[in-house]
Amino acid sequence: MASEKSSSTRRHFLKKSSMLAAAGCIAPYFSWNEKAFANDAANDRPLIACIGLGGMGTGDAHELREFGDISAVCDVDANFAEAAKHDPNIGQGKSDVYQDYRKVLERNDVDVVSIVTPDHWHVKMAIEALQAGKHVFCQKPLTLTLEENQLIRNACNKYNKQIFVVGTQQRSDSEKFLRAVNMVQKGLLGDIHTITAGLAGAGAVGGPFAKLAPPAELNWDMWLGQAPKVDYIKERSHFQFRWWYEYSGGKFTDWGAHHVDIATWALGQDQLGLGPIEVDGSQAELPVPYKDGYPTVDDCFNTASEYVVTAKYANGATLVADSRSENGLLIEGTKGRIFVGRGKISGKPIDENWDAGQYTDSDRMGFFKGKPVEGHKANFFRCIREGGLPVSDVFSHVQAMNTCHLMGIAARLQRRIQWDPRAEKIVGDEQAAAFFARTQRAGFEIPRV
Repeated sequence: MASEKSSSTRRHFLKKSSMLAAAGCIAPYFSWNEKAFANDAANDRPLIACIGLGGMGTGDAHELREFGDISAVCDVDANFAEAAKHDPNIGQGKSDVYQDYRKVLERNDVDVVSIVTPDHWHVKMAIEALQAGKHVFCQKPLTLTLEENQLIRNACNKYNKQIFVVGTQQRSDSEKFLRAVNMVQKGLLGDIHTITAGLAGAGAVGGPFAKLAPPAELNWDMWLGQAPKVDYIKERSHFQFRWWYEYSGGKFTDWGAHHVDIATWALGQDQLGLGPIEVDGSQAELPVPYKDGYPTVDDCFNTASEYVVTAKYANGATLVADSRSENGLLIEGTKGRIFVGRGKISGKPIDENWDAGQYTDSDRMGFFKGKPVEGHKANFFRCIREGGLPVSDVFSHVQAMNTCHLMGIAARLQRRIQWDPRAEKIVGDEQAAAFFARTQRAGFEIPRV
């Protein structure tokens, strides 16, 4: 049965939603027209399985538990999985523990899967979760390559009965990021000529690191997944995986998945067939020697360390990823400019309230695709109940990820590349085009659906 706290939370949602519905604001939070979860008859709370329980995975699990019961925890690091099981805000000592995510997906009673693993595992796990009939919460950046963007989009089109949300929580920030998007799309800043994305500073530089035997609690082969088989280096795993192109895209995907996403949304470039036409990585600095776009050493961080990478769009707008800029987005138009970040939104148009009367409740709900403005995970579970796309949907996210991956490729090659957004391919540069996809290690191939 649901805990007293869980029942109280559910009553709170019902009461709040009923009040808003009575006021004509929204539909009730819970829709009882269809059985949304496998265990509805038991306690009306979904069963959730959490795959990946490092720092971010633990934080997400704490939030997810507000909406359901976590019946399974899974991590290739047994210590992480055991800690999650006994966490009073996750497994409460009762969750089943796994190291192999496939065992989780075999469970018919699991309704929702949370995927908070290193980036190179996201798409394979997510597609297999969809195939298994699960609703999916997956952390950003969703993909590792341009090809994976197409693979996950195809899967979401095929398995469209399941809800899939990406963990780009800035899309739920109605007071800062959505307000900025609204100002751009309402034309209050004029024609936008430049957006500068400060991606939380420079990338990490480090190494050479020692090659060691993997710790007993870590299934290193499973951790590597589709990536090449290499010796264990402590600094390759857990949080620091993001500084290796084998598993991530460095700052371009780590923070780009947030800021490039908001910029892409604001510019109206988040639809299929749109995107940049040129990306210039000639001002990127790499922390180790490279040859033909590949690092020549295997024991050091290798993603771009300093960078000014520029993406140009057919309409004349420019998006700049700059390691020297403040973390956030500087949006410049012909009438004014604003800055928006996690902690603030500022500039003359904000100080003078240029959007007075032009950022309404209706505008906010429009960004939420007609649903109420609420937290990221609340929106996810609402969509499971009511249908529709979540505020951070796969289809718009992969448009932003195209730009992020192009920035990474241009930086690796330290040159300008051309992109055909309609055909979704790099043109006029065979070497750059070869980075569209990666060879997946035997036994870890991503399903094609």
